[in-house]
Order: sequence, then structure tokens, then C-alpha cells
Amino acid sequence: MPESLLTLLKLLLLALLYLFFARVLYAVWSEVARSTTGPAQGGGSGAAVAAAAPAESGRKWKRHRTPDRLVVVAPPEQSGRLYMLGAEQTVGRSPGCQVALDDTYASQVHARIFQGGEGWFVEDLGSTNGTFLNDQKVTSPAPLTLGDRLKIGGTELEVSG
Repeated sequence: MPESLLTLLKLLLLALLYLFFARVLYAVWSEVARSTTGPAQGGGSGAAVAAAAPAESGRKWKRHRTPDRLVVVAPPEQSGRLYMLGAEQTVGRSPGCQVALDDTYASQVHARIFQGGEGWFVEDLGSTNGTFLNDQKVTSPAPLTLGDRLKIGGTELEVSG
């Protein structure tokens, strides 16, 4: 092989190596930044919301409210985390997800929660371990109502209003 071609291949390999290290550093930086700021939304008020949810269950007007947040109920060390529902959000391990879970059994982009014409829906996005709504496996978009339990990996979330 000509010497110039070998030099070009060496430079290309070196550039790819630098790109790989830059990607690793970015991933580490984003994980550290996410862990120091806490949950993406809700901050420390999640425990108060989770504690208040059972007291609201007996109110008659509850059925007229629409879901507007997810509260982590399991595992216990993450219990009380609060995620507000937007028009559409993804759920998974990836820091790019609006509901980013610290759960090794969740896929990077595990599920999607979205608002349709008749309310809120959850859809599994081809996850490895599946998405469960009230202990039933989600195989197509399923409607969400107040009090529903959503299990993604080892994390259980309650739909709250």
C-alpha cells in the first residue's frame, strides 16, 4: 500500500477514536449532571404529592379530573418522584427521555405516554421486558385513567391528577 494511504487511514482511525472518547465523556457528563439536579421535574415535592394521593381517592370529584402526573411508588428508594405529563413523553433509561428512570430493567426508550382525542394513552416501544398497565401487558396503545399503575422494568408509577 502507498505510504500516503496508510497515513490517511491512521488519521481516520485517530479521529474515530477521539469521537468515541468525546461521546463517552458526554454520556458521563450528562449522567452526573442529571444525578446532581435530581428528578427532571417535580423536585422535592413528589413525596408530598404521593402522600396526598391516597387522601384524595375518596372524593367524588376525582373522576372528573384528568391525569396530569406520574408518581413513582416502587422501588422504595425512588418513591415519591413526580413527573408531570406533557402532550407526549417517552419513558426509559435514556437521559433524553422526559421520564428518565434509574432502572436497569427498563429499556433506553421503553414506552411512550401521549394525549389522544379521548384522553391519555400508554404505548410500549418494543421494550425487552414489556410495559404493564395494572398487571396487564401493553401490546397496543392503552388508555390511562386516574389510579392506574404502570410498571416499566422494576419501576412502578401511579397515574395521578
